[in-house]
Amino acid sequence: MQDNNEHVSWYDRPWAALSFFTRLPLWRIYQPPRGSYSAVVEYWPLAGWVTGCIMAATLYLASMIMPYAVAVILAIAMRLLVTGALHEDGLADFIDGFGGGVDRERIMAIMKDSHIGTYGVLGLVVYELLLATTLFSLQPAIAAMAIAAADPYAKMLGSQLVSMMPYARTEATAKAKTVYRHPSIAAGIGLSVQGLLPMVAFLWLAQVTEWYYVIFIPGVVMYCLYLLIWRRLHGYTGDCCGAVCLLVELTTLLSIAFVCK
Repeated sequence: MQDNNEHVSWYDRPWAALSFFTRLPLWRIYQPPRGSYSAVVEYWPLAGWVTGCIMAATLYLASMIMPYAVAVILAIAMRLLVTGALHEDGLADFIDGFGGGVDRERIMAIMKDSHIGTYGVLGLVVYELLLATTLFSLQPAIAAMAIAAADPYAKMLGSQLVSMMPYARTEATAKAKTVYRHPSIAAGIGLSVQGLLPMVAFLWLAQVTEWYYVIFIPGVVMYCLYLLIWRRLHGYTGDCCGAVCLLVELTTLLSIAFVCK
């Protein structure tokens, strides 16, 4: 929770988001106040601009000097380094919890456990194989643009969990010791701009005529995951947000591969 005596400037929240969602050494330049971290989800797609562009640049530049399959693997590895595998950790915990938990308490306990189980390992392997294969099916330039667009778009959709349901834990039991605040109308507009702008630019540059598949199918997947999380937990966790982000991003890339075949 934000300390009322703690002054938070307009640039603190986006800076906190970049510090929270990446492993870039931004803390060497500036450390935002603790209270700014409650709003990091409102700038999650902005962090996606950074991680998406780094991954896209790695894929495109590497494809110029080495086999494309190697460039795809390097791009995925680069994102893991930049993000510290933050969302992949959430996806593994999510799959472990929902795969092995029979009730809310057991699911929450499994997701909080730092050890990864069989479901989590298999889930990550299948996810990374699907991601690599999907990117490899696209031309390098299209794949690079798709990554830069899908990352913030998925984060925009994933952030809706914070608006649609309460936090399932308490601040004291949260992994990051932070409870995200409920986004305001202005924050929701900002999220939409951050997530849609790169996607609209991609659809225009790539001349995608069946754009509705790319826009709506990920939204349907996000809503189905929301229903699953609500039915089992009646609230979200950080692991849920990370898992939804990656699964929606993968769906977006699969949709792009379908329309660009």
